Amino acid sequence: MSTRIAFLKGHGTENDFVIVPDPENAIDLPPAAVAALCDRRAGIGGDGLLHVVRSAAHPEAKELAAEAEWFMDYRNSDGSIAEMCGNGVRVFARYLQRAGHVAEGDIAVATRGGVKTVHLAKDGDVTVGMGRARLPEGDVTVSVGERSWPARNVNMGNPHAVAFVDDLADAGDLLSPPPFSPATAYPDGVNVEFVIDRGPRHVAMRVHERGSGETRSCGTGACAVAVATARRDGAEPAVTGTPATYTVDVPGGRLVITERPDGEIEMTGPAVIVAEGEIDAEWLAGVVG
Repeated sequence: MSTRIAFLKGHGTENDFVIVPDPENAIDLPPAAVAALCDRRAGIGGDGLLHVVRSAAHPEAKELAAEAEWFMDYRNSDGSIAEMCGNGVRVFARYLQRAGHVAEGDIAVATRGGVKTVHLAKDGDVTVGMGRARLPEGDVTVSVGERSWPARNVNMGNPHAVAFVDDLADAGDLLSPPPFSPATAYPDGVNVEFVIDRGPRHVAMRVHERGSGETRSCGTGACAVAVATARRDGAEPAVTGTPATYTVDVPGGRLVITERPDGEIEMTGPAVIVAEGEIDAEWLAGVVG
């Protein structure tokens, strides 16, 4: 392992990430190292880690190299691997721009959830093409304490359970994963969103992210919430022929989600790089060892 490991810190609507640039995939980042880096007291702190690798250099992304030069090797804060992170993609793109790898306009980013198209706007906002939502059939229920709610099963490349509640406080502390049933609905766990209405085409949410606990924002979760709300409202774009745009307030800010009649979903929001520095490689090796 190199004795000098560069890192940056960034966030998208306060969903924050440790960014580790590693174009040639030369840095070993086992789960223990990721968890240590994301630790808010003993490490740098973050909801997750963005490992920045050229697609051609990563075994999971080689086949995508012709479509996207860069691969977002995303890890949850506990070190587990995740398919996709919407806020993370925006911050990932902002880093690529800062590093001079890309310019304003459209770029492609490879993820475990497929290749995502990202637009870096002049005004600072970043729009991500999040692909299409899948809505698996079957009833799902989520619980907090002794209360339970029906939830909409929405897959955005990662699994979500969206529950509409009367008050966001109904979600409890969200430190532990809210129980769900049936267990077969989400064999690998699930991100759970609790949602209230704020106005026409305007909702607010809290989320428990699988592997990270409650976070200040979740991009794929906001997309899942918009899709579930549109279905509840009878505003399915594929049926109406009209795009459905929802404003989704998260604890860390605001995202705007549009589902088009062809099913493609776009998410727009901020992405900020706040710091950069070097990781003490000796410390990291000691944590892993």
